[in-house]
Amino acid sequence: MLPQAALAQQSNVPQLAPVQVQGEAESFDVKESASSKFTAPLLDTAKTVQVIPQEVIESQAAASLTDVLRNSPGITFGAGEGGNPLGDRPFIRGYDAQSSTFVDGMRDIGSTSREVFNLQQVEVIKGADGAFGGRGGAGGTINLISKTAQARDFTNASLAIGTDDYYRGTIDSNWKLGETSAFRLNLMYHDQNVAGRDVVDYSRWGVAPTFSFGLGTPTRVTLSYYHLQSDDTPDSGIPYKYPSTKVKADGSYMGVTSTGPANVDRDNFYGLTSDYRKTQTDMATVGIEHDITDRLMVRNTTRYTYSKQRYVVTQPDDSQGNVLNGLVWRRANTRVSDVETIANNTELTGKFDTGSLKHSFSMGLELSSEEGKKDALAVNRGTGAICAKGAGAPSGYNCTSLWSPNPHDPWVNTLNGGAVGDPTRSKTVTKALYAFDTVEFNKNWLANVGLRVDDYDTKFTQNKAANNAVVRRDDTLFNYQLGLIYKPVENGSFYVSYGTSSTPANASMGEGSESQSLTPGRGGVGLNAADLAPEKNKTYEIGTKWDVLDRRLTLTGALFRIETTNARITEPDGDYAMAGKKNVQGVELGFSGAITPKWQVYGGYTYMKSKIKDDGVATDKGNAFPNTPQNAFSLWTTYALLPQLTVGGGAYYVDKQYGNAANTAYIPSYWRFDAMAGYEFSKNLNVQLNIYNLFDKQYYDKAYAAHYASIAPGRSAILTFNVKY
Repeated sequence: MLPQAALAQQSNVPQLAPVQVQGEAESFDVKESASSKFTAPLLDTAKTVQVIPQEVIESQAAASLTDVLRNSPGITFGAGEGGNPLGDRPFIRGYDAQSSTFVDGMRDIGSTSREVFNLQQVEVIKGADGAFGGRGGAGGTINLISKTAQARDFTNASLAIGTDDYYRGTIDSNWKLGETSAFRLNLMYHDQNVAGRDVVDYSRWGVAPTFSFGLGTPTRVTLSYYHLQSDDTPDSGIPYKYPSTKVKADGSYMGVTSTGPANVDRDNFYGLTSDYRKTQTDMATVGIEHDITDRLMVRNTTRYTYSKQRYVVTQPDDSQGNVLNGLVWRRANTRVSDVETIANNTELTGKFDTGSLKHSFSMGLELSSEEGKKDALAVNRGTGAICAKGAGAPSGYNCTSLWSPNPHDPWVNTLNGGAVGDPTRSKTVTKALYAFDTVEFNKNWLANVGLRVDDYDTKFTQNKAANNAVVRRDDTLFNYQLGLIYKPVENGSFYVSYGTSSTPANASMGEGSESQSLTPGRGGVGLNAADLAPEKNKTYEIGTKWDVLDRRLTLTGALFRIETTNARITEPDGDYAMAGKKNVQGVELGFSGAITPKWQVYGGYTYMKSKIKDDGVATDKGNAFPNTPQNAFSLWTTYALLPQLTVGGGAYYVDKQYGNAANTAYIPSYWRFDAMAGYEFSKNLNVQLNIYNLFDKQYYDKAYAAHYASIAPGRSAILTFNVKY
């Protein structure tokens, strides 16, 4: 995988990417983004941007994107099932960012669980972000920065063993080939069970080679490939308890009040050992850069991505009121999906002056074609009423006990030949122009300006059972950002900013939960679905950023408000209208870097007050957004007690979260604490111990809109041996 800014760092053109982006991070603090769309250092950028560097990732022994994003307060995670697929589903400031995730600045639409073995750092841009990323990005975007070849020799290898049969090995080797070429290879193997969830296991492997040519010359070329393959036992957590559910004589239920997960043993598993989830991602990238002058560079990046997912997960379903009677319907959800993307980006970056004004700019053209195909597996999952027959064999094992489910029940509901073979299809073609400029008026005043125009053409083709009917939508998306920065001193800034984003129909192409769907079912499609314009979002932000303690430590603070209008709602006649409104406002504080040369800290705090003003359901008015805790806090810190000995720990707090707009299903607030210790035997060998969920807290980290909540792992420990030379 190729960072768009990676090779530029080795050219003669002045670039923004910091040295540590391509090497071992020297600090928890990163001063500049690796994306060339940022035309100023973060201190001079009128936006909340959080960069999680490799140093933090390694000190936490993080192994997944979910682990890494825990360091960003205000990011939560949603759960999936069938229509809303399993995979990474982060929410930023209350807005779903599943399809607003990028790899080196290029959209990665597939619903997968992402790895970290080939990542240099993770960048989180908060607030409406249409100018940077195009469609979506209502609450922000996530940009994953990959490792690339460097002009030096090194090898970093690690072997980790832990509780719950945890095994992980990685190798990161770089070889200099002559004066101007290099080859880098990253390998990973991972296998584990999950603490407190005896049946759940994860297994995956990955490989990522990168060739770079022309390093240190005016013209540079990089060829890279990324492959990740996984085979997991999925976990649908614990059903909601619905204590006030009343069951009618016909077995249907009457409704519920606000409720959390059922109070059952942590290791209760309501699926079956025969459940599975298999995924694969392949990504090939070609990048070319050329220095036109010492202040002007052109770059072209072409990428092909293919991802697929296939799963059967028997999910605890509460929809028939069975939980009240101590029974749980195992509703089998299945998915067979493929996503194929080809994208090209051509970009011009540089610096110039107009009189006394200094400009740092980036402008480009993006072209992409994304195609998705979604099918299901043929299963006999029964209906909710099947629990009337009782748990176990009488119900064909589609019903189990709330208190003592047996995951080893036989799977008798055969797959009848596998996939149904009648998929639905989505296709989106995007053509976009963008431009960014940071204007320096004098040493005290700067402005960030950016705009983007997308020609967005999407269509959804129903399956043969629906006569292959086509629903289509074509939109022009215009988004922009404006920011004014005042610097009273060189190491501090105050700013105000405004930004917009647009979420058109089919923005996730069926690879996530989207209110703007063209897909029948999820999000709903009325007769007028194709006539509805994009959802509109705008962000207001006032903030300040300071580099203190000899610039070792960065402190940030911001007040923000995001307003959404033109959201799709359901009218009484079943048609749809773009009349929905909602907003979230709050405070975000951040800190990263070194308090002393021995003491590193990273984290922050977010307060969010969200409000649904109109979503078409009168009883939802005034409710909080789903997956939006009012308070969230994260802290990771390490301290070098001795030159060879480092200790550290983490503290994380997340407030109560609702799973739905009705605010009838929720997960409670929680604290989680981690600990670490590392000992360096020599410059080539160190050992690190990480303990997660130190006090073995039983808590829930994902709330689905209905049916279930995901329970987090119990206490676990990992011992990692690191060799570097």
